[in-house]
Amino acid sequence: MTISALDQVATAGYSNQAALSSANSKTVTDAHAAAREYESVFLSTMLNSMMPKSEAAPEFGGGNAEATWRGMLVEEQAKSIAAAGGIGLADDIARQLIAVQEENNQ
Repeated sequence: MTISALDQVATAGYSNQAALSSANSKTVTDAHAAAREYESVFLSTMLNSMMPKSEAAPEFGGGNAEATWRGMLVEEQAKSIAAAGGIGLADDIARQLIAVQEENNQ
């Protein structure tokens, strides 16, 4: 398994080449997946607070179904933003997760 370009960017903060070479690519991939998921949840919370809470037009019915769909829309928008690079939070979190994992493996 090779380290992707995103993984290389996230691990660029390593000053110790030995630590970088000993980083398991599965650990790096898992750290990035967890970091992207965390960023997605953060963005979902942020977007949800920004979404207007206005009533639906009578043509669309409103009610509980609309509230459910609105939540799903916000969640998917957050996932899309995170997958497209997000706000940079995932890279920093992944770097920290990898560093902690390396410390625990020593």
